[in-house]
Amino acid sequence: MKAKNLISVVGPTGIGKTRLAIDLAKHFDTEIISCDSRQFFKEMKIGTAAPSEKELAEAPHHFIGNLSVEGYYSIGQYEEDALKKLNELFENHETVILVGGSMMYEKALIEGLNDLPEANEENQKKLNEILENEGTEKLQEIVKELDPEYFKIVDIHNHRRLLRAIDVIWQTDKKYSELIAVSQNSRDFNTIRIGIEAPREELYDRINRRVDIMMKKGLLEEAKNLEKFKYLTALNTVGYSELFKYFEGEWDLDFAVSEIKKNSRRYAKRQLTWYRKANDIHYLPLGYSQEDFDNLIQYIRLKHKIKNNK
Repeated sequence: MKAKNLISVVGPTGIGKTRLAIDLAKHFDTEIISCDSRQFFKEMKIGTAAPSEKELAEAPHHFIGNLSVEGYYSIGQYEEDALKKLNELFENHETVILVGGSMMYEKALIEGLNDLPEANEENQKKLNEILENEGTEKLQEIVKELDPEYFKIVDIHNHRRLLRAIDVIWQTDKKYSELIAVSQNSRDFNTIRIGIEAPREELYDRINRRVDIMMKKGLLEEAKNLEKFKYLTALNTVGYSELFKYFEGEWDLDFAVSEIKKNSRRYAKRQLTWYRKANDIHYLPLGYSQEDFDNLIQYIRLKHKIKNNK
């Protein structure tokens, strides 16, 4: 058996991963690494539903609000930084908690990134011309045609992801979804993946209500303060891009908020599609009881020989 254990809490947006991660961290007296690529940015607390000050005080968190939207941060850099932090934490903890719904960032830490080719300059030039002249929709069409499997899970509003996938497909003549699915299996720790499941209607209702709460907390003002950065990759995301259209006068506020809800539900659907393919996720029900949690701890202990700290 490998000596150390990483418990990865996964699931769609709005399902309650933050609470479960904190409950696990408190039980095992350990720390939390985030793999939510939007919560890295300190200026986007409300729109990314980052843990509150109270939640952050319950257990030590890493990679929450540690970057500025003005800086560039790649998934490769995250893999390097998060692996370094994980190894530091393993010096004092047998178990560490990972949490977040950014599927590729979780994969980068627990498996390692695949050896994909660097960006091809000629392809990038051609693709940027397509983006400029025909918009993101054209890139979406190309990805859907070349790799329908990847199209089902990619954030279709993130043009950088689309550009990258098409570039790699053109270079390798292989589907991007197949290339990123190859596990590197190079980690010297156990990974225990834990999820929360809920009926689709209940999840969508939670997402809708969470957007309303974000608006009450000041999402509109947060987005207004970030409008000058709207062309940056970090802001090309649900919750902000819709409000920028409101500021520009393209949409009214009620419609912008309804679009945030709709796009959040779509993103959750893509996350569910990704996780449904995994056969190594142990699920808790939404609103899990103390008995459910105790059974989860028992499952973790029996499966991976983790000491009971309570």
